[in-house]
Formats: sequence, structure tokens, C-alpha cells
Amino acid sequence: MASTSQIPASKAARQRVPAAERRDALIEAAIIEFAHGGLHGTPVADIARRVGVAQPYVFSLFATKRDLFIAAVERCFGRVISMFEEVAANFRPDPDEPELTLAKAFGDAYIELLASDRSVLMLQLHAYAACGDDEVVREHVRANYDLLMTRVRELTDMDDVKLNEFLSIGMWLNVQAALNGGDLSPEVCDWLAIRAQQQQATPGDTAKPGY
Repeated sequence: MASTSQIPASKAARQRVPAAERRDALIEAAIIEFAHGGLHGTPVADIARRVGVAQPYVFSLFATKRDLFIAAVERCFGRVISMFEEVAANFRPDPDEPELTLAKAFGDAYIELLASDRSVLMLQLHAYAACGDDEVVREHVRANYDLLMTRVRELTDMDDVKLNEFLSIGMWLNVQAALNGGDLSPEVCDWLAIRAQQQQATPGDTAKPGY
């Protein structure tokens, strides 16, 4: 049997990649490119080049650059939700360490994600920025944020106060990860420990930190 390198170029060219596979590859490439340049600063040609297709082919799968941006943002939010679902599925409470709650496990996993995949962080920030002057993007980002919020509530059974605190600290982590180049070491996150201690010292305060 001939090796791949021995297949004539004309025959190799006929071995087309399925559109669904190309679409998935374009979304993954878009996450990387949009994370750097945002919606308005990223040429579609750069995304196409990363996948190895012509720019017109991109528009055969996505009507507009905005549609591709929205698909990338949805993939990004979906990645965070899937991560939380996996953490919840594997979480086992430890009676000897009651402070290690599911919410804290979510927070630890999110910190690790921000440190290991900067594209997820930067695309989130670009997504929020694009909401300012694009109503369609705003609707999609809001819907995905609502979905994230709903899944966290379902997985943890948080009340409104705790959920708000959890999401607020998550946004604070986004800012800190951006300002510190992805570094979320204990020194950077000291604010979390300080705030937790302050709230634990305040009787009757139900707004505990999310993580």
C-alpha cells in the first residue's frame, strides 16, 4: 500500500475534509485569532490561513465574520460550562475539609483554565467589549452568560446572593489574569483569602465568597 507521501497530489486534493470538520476547525482557529484581535481587528483571511482554506470557503460556512465570532464565543462559554459539569461529576465532599465545597472546586478549576488557556480569557474580554456597539453580539453573549449562570446554579444549588458573589469573583479573576499575564498565583489571589476572612468574621453575613 502506498504511503500518504506517495499519493499523487491530484488524488490527495480529491480527499476532501467534511464541512462539519472544517467548521469545527475554523471555530477553534477563530478562538485563537479573535482572542488577539477582537471582532473588528481580526481579518477573516488570518483565520482561513490558520486552517489552510481559502477565505471564500469560510463564508460558505459562516455568512459573516460576526457569525464566526459568535460561534467562537459560544464555544468558549461552552468550554467553561463543560469544565464545571466535569468538576461537579467528579466532586466528592470531604467531611474532614468542609471548606472544600463544590463552588471552591469550580473556582480552582477556573483559575487553572485561565492560567493554561489564555485564548479563553482574552476572547471573553473581547466578547464583552463587542457588546458595546453590536446588539446582535450583545444578545448572544448575554444568552451564553445566562446559560453559564443557570448551569452553575443547577450544579451547586446556590441562592441568588451566593451566585452573584461567585460570578463577581469570577469576573475579578478575569481582570487579574489579564493584568498579570495569566498569573493567578496565591500572591495575586490574596484578595480572595482576605475577603473570605472578613466575611467569616461578620456574623449574619450570607454573602459568602463563591470561591
